[in-house]
This record gives sequence, structure tokens and C-alpha cells, in this order.
Amino acid sequence: MFEFTIFRIPVRVEPLHWLILGFLGMQTYGLSNRGEILFVLVFMAAGFTSILVHELGHAITGKKFGSRDTQVVLHGMGGVAIFPHARFTRPQSFLVTAAGPGIQIILGFVALFLVNKAPSGTYAQQYLSDLYLVSFFWAILNCIPVWPLDGGQMMGAVLGPKREILTHQISIGVAVVVGLAGLLITKMFLFPILLGFMASQSWKIIQQRNFR
Repeated sequence: MFEFTIFRIPVRVEPLHWLILGFLGMQTYGLSNRGEILFVLVFMAAGFTSILVHELGHAITGKKFGSRDTQVVLHGMGGVAIFPHARFTRPQSFLVTAAGPGIQIILGFVALFLVNKAPSGTYAQQYLSDLYLVSFFWAILNCIPVWPLDGGQMMGAVLGPKREILTHQISIGVAVVVGLAGLLITKMFLFPILLGFMASQSWKIIQQRNFR
């Protein structure tokens, strides 16, 4: 377990976070020689930076709206900002959620601007290249309207608590369509399985609400 504090916000990094980043880096660069191992480590550093900035976007915005004891946890599936006892209005909730992918997209553009200014063929350039790719991909992925991704939570804030079931119905539909499309395009099962799990969670919530 790795813990530190930044901007007075406690951050905890779980071991599975590094394992998943290492797995993704290995799928991208391989792991057969010293050069590829170093590329994987650079990818892990870029992924860690991008996801941390994303979660800090949520956390700092939440603190601006009065949240106390805000924490950030980076886990296997990315990360989460925790707001104990916080009570946000719907507009505040939308802004807190949107701040994560918003700041991450800005980070991606900064990295994209800097990548061609770094010395060619260096690990610094590779880091910046990985940073903008991870930042754009993670931000776009999180804006898909599937609960509990940021897009699903923003949709929930817009529709409101009275349309909670509709939020989860839309979430299930989008998860199925995007998951199948991702499987057909990439031929990889990880992303569809993740979306399938999210769809099942929304289905459970719908059933719980219907049986109240």
C-alpha cells in the first residue's frame, strides 16, 4: 500500500492499481527485453499521473463545494474520490463529476503540445506520448453514459433522483451497445466484461427500487 498527501488530500494507491497498469503496458509494449520493460514502466508512470490528476479534479472541486475529509483511492479499475458526509446539490454533483474528465482532457492537450518539444526517442518523449493517449482515452471512456462511470453519474445528476430508474435503464442499453461494438472492433473481452458488470449493477439497482 502506497500513501501520500497532495493539496492536503490523502491519496492511497492499492497494489492492484500497479498490476493493472503493468498488464496494460505489457499488452502495449511486450515484456521480452530490457527496452520493453522500461517502456512498460514509463507507461505505468504516465497512467498513474493521468488517473491521479483525474481523481484530484473530482476531489478539489468537491472541497470547493464544502466537502471535508476528502480522499482519493487509486485501485485496479482506475480510481475514486471519496466525499464522506458530503451533500452536493445536483448542479454541484454534476460539476464535481465533470471536473475529473475535464482536467484530464486539459492534461492530455498539454502533453500533446509538449511531446514534440521533448528530445526525440527519449523516455521523456515516450512518457508524454503515453500521457496524452491515456488521458484522452480514460476521459472519453469515463464520459460514456454508463453507471457508475462519470458519464453515468452526470446523466444521473441531470435526470435527478425521480428518474433514477431511467438513468439505470439507459446505462444498461448503452453498456450493451458499446460493449458489443468494442468486442467487434477490438476482439478483446476485457472492456465488454467490464461494461457487462456495470450493466448488471444497474439491473440490481432497478430491481431493488422496484421492490421497495
